[in-house]
Amino acid sequence: MQTYLDCLPCLVRQTIEAVRMASDDAALQENICRLAMEEMSRIDFSSPPPLLAQQIHRLLRRETGGDPYREAKEQANHLALSLLPRLEEKVRKSAAPLETALRLAIAGNIIDMGVGFSPQFEEKLLYDTIDHALGTPFKADIEALSAAVEKAETILYLIDNAGEIVFDRLLIALLPMKKITAVVKSTPIINDATMTDAETAGLPKMVRVRDNGSDAPGTVLASCSPEFLDLYQGAELIIAKGQAHYETLNEENKDIFFLLKAKCPVVAEDLQCHVGDMVLRRSRSYGG
Repeated sequence: MQTYLDCLPCLVRQTIEAVRMASDDAALQENICRLAMEEMSRIDFSSPPPLLAQQIHRLLRRETGGDPYREAKEQANHLALSLLPRLEEKVRKSAAPLETALRLAIAGNIIDMGVGFSPQFEEKLLYDTIDHALGTPFKADIEALSAAVEKAETILYLIDNAGEIVFDRLLIALLPMKKITAVVKSTPIINDATMTDAETAGLPKMVRVRDNGSDAPGTVLASCSPEFLDLYQGAELIIAKGQAHYETLNEENKDIFFLLKAKCPVVAEDLQCHVGDMVLRRSRSYGG
């Protein structure tokens, strides 16, 4: 899996983007960047990338006085909501609705400001990604997911990003919604979805929505709330969206289906796929 050295360029880019979104004051931008670089110099090289991002973005929020990504997240949500009727129609007309919803949920994973997506400038990229997701080969054991969903009495759906959360509605609508609790972050971190984004996306009208008490990308169990940990331990099945969830939970002995787009060579190698591939993968460490 990734190490500090692998994610360092991404953390530097995120820092620069965040300070530019937060303020036009060049002196403030430079000071925050210096503080972030000092923080990076003290980070444990063996830490998983989401834990490193958690530390850097705590500093960014503290120094900028808020959520630098708030406006971009709102734009991503509204862009995705504008597409929702057409995407719902694609699922309705599909000969394989569950597969189509899975493909579209993964297509939504392109809305990731952690890897440089910008809703202001990349609307066409999103359209192209949707078309690609519907037409590209998709090696996935969808029958295994269906069987696991039918068997489980309690399901956690771990949400990834704002904007992408709207695409998740397509998949959640085809699952037994009474069994599902969707989980968002309690505090802003990059463009990860929070309760505000869930409400904008209309998700609480479909399923229970809870936060995990954490401000880390993915699910860093050590930083989650006791309430979430009770939900996690009690869940018979977990559907986890996005690469950060794979990075933080792939060694857990839980029945987890990871649903993501492989975005870096290290994760792609671990998944034995190519960068850009759509992935539906059951946790290999699960022994149930």
